[in-house]
Amino acid sequence: MRFSFFAIVNMMCVMLLMSCDDIIEVEDISNTPPVIIAPDNNSELTTSAVTFSWYDVYEAETYRFQVATPNFDSASQLVEDVVLDSVNYSTNLSSGNYQWRVKALNSAYESEYTTYNLTIE
Repeated sequence: MRFSFFAIVNMMCVMLLMSCDDIIEVEDISNTPPVIIAPDNNSELTTSAVTFSWYDVYEAETYRFQVATPNFDSASQLVEDVVLDSVNYSTNLSSGNYQWRVKALNSAYESEYTTYNLTIE
């Protein structure tokens, strides 16, 4: 069975389009910021050990998690800045006022940050 040059090129184009279609199909998560579980906004904690948790965003691959003191607008220190593949993060914080935030990421999109305030007494 012999194929013409054009038939072979046509088959290659079809195969190429199918594989490109698979690559292009990435869920747009830009309008789906993480929903926080804990700690609640404006929490006042008496312990330095804190576990931050949020719900999984569908089709997110990783999460960028940050903690600043006293807040991100006038940060004197960026205490934490990590990319995680889980929906929680534990750390120890000294007494003071903090702001923490998390956003979802995948290979093509990133959500807005969800930002909360926290005080460690």
